[in-house]
Amino acid sequence: MNSSPSYRITPWVGRIIIANAVVLLLLMTLFTSRDLFQALEFSPWTALTRPWTFVSYMFVHAGLLHLFGNMLMLFVFGTAVESRMGSRNFLLYYLFCGVGAAVFSLLLARVMPVGAFVGASGAVLGVAVAFAMFWPDAELIVFPIPVPIKARTLVIGLVVLDAIGSRLWPGDGIAHLAHVGGALFGYLFFRAQLLSQRSAAPPARVERVVMVQSGSAEPERQTPVTPMRPRRGIESDPVAAEVDRVLDKISEKGISSLTPAERSFLDEVAKQKKQDH
Repeated sequence: MNSSPSYRITPWVGRIIIANAVVLLLLMTLFTSRDLFQALEFSPWTALTRPWTFVSYMFVHAGLLHLFGNMLMLFVFGTAVESRMGSRNFLLYYLFCGVGAAVFSLLLARVMPVGAFVGASGAVLGVAVAFAMFWPDAELIVFPIPVPIKARTLVIGLVVLDAIGSRLWPGDGIAHLAHVGGALFGYLFFRAQLLSQRSAAPPARVERVVMVQSGSAEPERQTPVTPMRPRRGIESDPVAAEVDRVLDKISEKGISSLTPAERSFLDEVAKQKKQDH
């Protein structure tokens, strides 16, 4: 995985750009029927009877300027994100954000007016959220602003502008709420990942564990010195007492100081613990 943004065009970013361009070309030349356009757009009022529109609307644009703006953003943010996530995961994430934008609009339509819309903006803004999550401090130049803006600040600003625009200019022909929905679902995706990682994390209690590989050909590494703990009596648990002695020896002199018998003893103890668990 890359640790810094990459701006080399990646497989699915290229394919999505081509697919959107081809669809616009076909709708402007061969398939100019208004009925077909309406069959592909997303409308909260007909979405449940036209379930394909949860996906199809993402590949339909209202014109060249609309297409260019979305695909430029996809290239800027998507190439780096796909390089980081991998092509398959990126495609699933892109579709997840696009469908999420439609679902968000469908839910809001129950409490406020939401018109029909087309375009990849919701999915693209979700990709921008991923970029900001991976590289929050990456600096971007946004024309005509003369100073660089951090990715996190830029994405938060875009979402805030869309949220404000949905209230101040509800009839401007821009699907502000769909943009917010795509960003929201992108953020929820990363939050869910973070929660799953926390739930899968080992418990806070940590016991001292020593991994020994007999006959290792690796160069010797200096073993950090760890505090010696009180030695348990041989009468109470002779095996535990011997383990303490060997571990203390490793702490003082390093793992190379162990005899073959001591290495074999630790191997047997480790195997026994695995069987007990």
